[in-house]
Amino acid sequence: MFGERGLAAARLEDVAKRAGLSKGTIYLYFPNKEELFREMVRHSVVSHIEEREQEVSAAAGTASDVLTQHLRSYWKFIRSEPFAPLFRLIHAEIHNFPDLARFYADEVVARSHRLMSTLIARGIESGEFRPIDPFVAARMLAAPFVMHGVWCTHREFFASVAAKSDEQVLEELIDFCLHALKSRAPERPAAPSTP
Repeated sequence: MFGERGLAAARLEDVAKRAGLSKGTIYLYFPNKEELFREMVRHSVVSHIEEREQEVSAAAGTASDVLTQHLRSYWKFIRSEPFAPLFRLIHAEIHNFPDLARFYADEVVARSHRLMSTLIARGIESGEFRPIDPFVAARMLAAPFVMHGVWCTHREFFASVAAKSDEQVLEELIDFCLHALKSRAPERPAAPSTP
């Protein structure tokens, strides 16, 4: 309902009707549509982040391997059916709901960036990744994934991804990210020139 009508126009009564509930029943659980939106985000997005936090915490392997696994999961979520309408809502209407904007920024964006920055910090500590601010790197890595997900949703308008599968686009993104983070080999001193 939020995806179809937008956040401002959606009504709890309509959600109740679509769900086969009485108007009074939905109000027992959700006092307003803002709280329903929060719960929808917790159920569809925050729960995914929580799963990833647990998986990352238990993951063994190199930082590159664990980050690659995380990026694959992140891409899968971005390309999932619930993501596109949520993305539209966030960017089209959330500024009209400051409390929801703060909620989304804290519970989704900041938490997702923290998770990715933890992985990047692990790679920096092990020497796999170059010294960089992990939070800046997390922000820089997240944005291209989201935008490529949007472009892949509308391939007919974006020639750069039109002929590529989701898997091909994902491999390009991962390759780019790992090369951006990769620790650079120290430069060798130049060999003395002979007269």
